[in-house]
Amino acid sequence: MNIAIVACDATRSENTEHSDLAAQRAHLIAVARELGREHHVTIYSRLDSPDGRRKARLAQGVTLELLPAGPAEDLTEDGVLPYVSDLGAQLMRRWGSDRPDVIHAHSWSGALAAIAGAEGLHVPVTQTLPRLAAVPRPRQADSARVRLARAIGRRANAVIAGCGDEESELIRLGVPRRTISVIPCGVDVEKFRRQGPAAQRGKRPRLLHVGPLSPDRGAHAAVRALEGIPEAELVIAGGPPAAGLESDPEALRLRILAKEIGVENRVTMLGQVPAATVPKLMRGADVVLSLPSEATAGVVALEAMACGVPVIASAVGAHLDAVLDGVTGLLAQPDRPAQVARLARELLADPTKRSALGFAGADRVRSRYSYERISQELLRVYEDAMLAAG
Repeated sequence: MNIAIVACDATRSENTEHSDLAAQRAHLIAVARELGREHHVTIYSRLDSPDGRRKARLAQGVTLELLPAGPAEDLTEDGVLPYVSDLGAQLMRRWGSDRPDVIHAHSWSGALAAIAGAEGLHVPVTQTLPRLAAVPRPRQADSARVRLARAIGRRANAVIAGCGDEESELIRLGVPRRTISVIPCGVDVEKFRRQGPAAQRGKRPRLLHVGPLSPDRGAHAAVRALEGIPEAELVIAGGPPAAGLESDPEALRLRILAKEIGVENRVTMLGQVPAATVPKLMRGADVVLSLPSEATAGVVALEAMACGVPVIASAVGAHLDAVLDGVTGLLAQPDRPAQVARLARELLADPTKRSALGFAGADRVRSRYSYERISQELLRVYEDAMLAAG
């Protein structure tokens, strides 16, 4: 099968590790590698650096092609939109001589470019769109973004939602239910696993937050919860590199909050850590807290589960699918630090329950969220779309 993936920002870096956008880009590349074992995959993205190579082989069966459109620099999603017609025209020329069997578009700009490039080719187009709730927008632009999502969703042969909550949102927009498939973000189950080195620690029970430091990502909720968990420590991995923590406004707000509630001596901020360090940090924790107000991918909770560490997650978005409350982890209502503190105290006092949640979580991730499983589900969607398109 010749698979074309269009993701106009696939190569754009994120300033903060473990943001949902960064997780989704990592997911895209990882799944492409899995598909490339038996199929030919080409990822089309926008050239975002004057020194960038126009074409590169990423892995067996996987090629990255960068198309010049607009300035050769990092652009936001909205910054790419004015150049979508240029991207679409280049894709149409490219696909005219090398017709793919199926097209999978990611992001708003990728979807629009793919639709334009596929015009007249009779190639099925599948779409993965960002959740409207997860895309910060001025209020006056909300209706335009809703209309765009509805039009793209109805045009696609298949639409891929990342979780059941996202599927419901697409149905409310008017996307036909029959075209929607729920396929979540995956996890590298070889990297994130129960066996492996763990970060060194002291005698205090350890809670861990991984991800951005902004209030909506859960770090503030974790600090507030610590007030109700005597003797425990909280390690926060995320934000700018360690050298930049002193001048970072989000880090400063967290420090002020910790001081105000009297837990500053039990909070350790590591700053941004290498990706290879995250599994060690998770295996060195007693509980991982994942408390964002919106979980479009839920990757931190999945990675903790894969490491066999119990997770307390906010009951939103992808967490509602991934975390089986009381079986593979615990769910708390968003912005309820007192509830998080109570759940954490119960877990820290019950090693048997922590162990049971850890084993069940690891089993669930390996059976449901491995990149191998995700790629197989995507192939079924592609095959069904091709069959329906004739």
